Amino acid sequence: MSVLTDPVIMSVLVMAVLSLFRVNVMIAIIAASLTAGSLSGLSFQDTIDLLIDGMGDQSSTALSYILLGAFAAAIGYTGITNVLVKSLLNVIKGKRGIMLLVIAGVASLSQNVIPVHIAFIPILIPPLLKLFDQMKVDRRGVAAALTFGLKAPYIMIPAGFGLIFHGIIQSEMENNGAAISMEEVALSMLIPGFGMIAGLLIAVFFSYRKDRDYPMEAQIAEEAAAGLEEDLSGHRFQYKHVLTLVAIVAALAVQLMTQNLILGALTGIVLMFMFAQVPFPKGENIFSEGISMMGMIAFIMLVASGYGHILKETGAVAALVEQSSSILSNSKPVIAFLLLLVGLLVTMGIGTSFGTIPILAALYVPIAAVAGFSPMAIAALIGTAGALGDAGSPASDSTLGPTSGLNADGKHHHIWDTCVPTFLHYNIPLFIFGWIAAIIL
Repeated sequence: MSVLTDPVIMSVLVMAVLSLFRVNVMIAIIAASLTAGSLSGLSFQDTIDLLIDGMGDQSSTALSYILLGAFAAAIGYTGITNVLVKSLLNVIKGKRGIMLLVIAGVASLSQNVIPVHIAFIPILIPPLLKLFDQMKVDRRGVAAALTFGLKAPYIMIPAGFGLIFHGIIQSEMENNGAAISMEEVALSMLIPGFGMIAGLLIAVFFSYRKDRDYPMEAQIAEEAAAGLEEDLSGHRFQYKHVLTLVAIVAALAVQLMTQNLILGALTGIVLMFMFAQVPFPKGENIFSEGISMMGMIAFIMLVASGYGHILKETGAVAALVEQSSSILSNSKPVIAFLLLLVGLLVTMGIGTSFGTIPILAALYVPIAAVAGFSPMAIAALIGTAGALGDAGSPASDSTLGPTSGLNADGKHHHIWDTCVPTFLHYNIPLFIFGWIAAIIL
């Protein structure tokens, strides 16, 4: 099988090219799916059937995102986000680098300490957009900071989503004959994680440190700058905000106890209505706003899941790895490089690092074990290959989430302002550091 007829390579290439030409992401993923199916010998009808069958794998995630969007809209309705922005304003105003690092830190909390994933973005980021424009902040830097917080913690820290990620690596390695402890998995992922840190620092202090003006007439810009102060001047922490915090804590508690985002989001929404923080007549508007915020992400995740299902059911991923292994030498550096490259292609297409691990582990463990890699080196290969592409993928929630907040005013492009910058700043160093980890561990 040549490169031109390989379903994985060609379908990912189709998706990337269409996305770069600003074709809607969902259309690009559907086109990639049809390409993968056709090159695998399926008819368009069979490909669409597989696509639809696979969409169910992410139905729970899609519903949870929509409900979290409604919860975020309800929280925003109370004005508590303006109180938060006001408290941050004096600390970060005029300190661009510190602001981006604070945003990265807040995003990191969403993966481990308060595991709400991307749900915080539509709550926190839109109220800050006026401040970003006033400070002439390059939103690509904000996207890089957000994506760092959505990825680096689960790669490096075995808590929250990180505990799930490390657990999948450990269990899938054992299922395929390579015994390893959770502690060893955590240690093996530290080196790739340092690549993420390097990418963040380069983005914040070098790539996006210059001023960037966004389209806005001078008079409107002055009104926006004054409007930010006016919008926030009357906002004080009130009793209604205490009730909002109670709803947030209750939603988090239910989520942690049940390990179910849907039940957590429903708890928060119900309490917001019970506490009369959102009037019942406003319920329809709140849900409409939530769907507009997170609905596109939910549907893109569904279609991406269907695309991944096509690649798995047709055996395209297994065939790509076998094809790569047939040209592997006895050199560990060459083997590690090719395995990571395959992981980048697969995850770029599927858009989920967690869902990619079981596929990669079944293929990587036998190849890496025969080549003499240690269990920790294999874990580093699998973990890095799974995480590669999560940043930069048009179908990943690690890029869709930042875009949902930064494009609230229509000034931020998903591909050129989120996907391309995060691909360059995270996939390249993650690839290099993961390759080093595989060789030295």
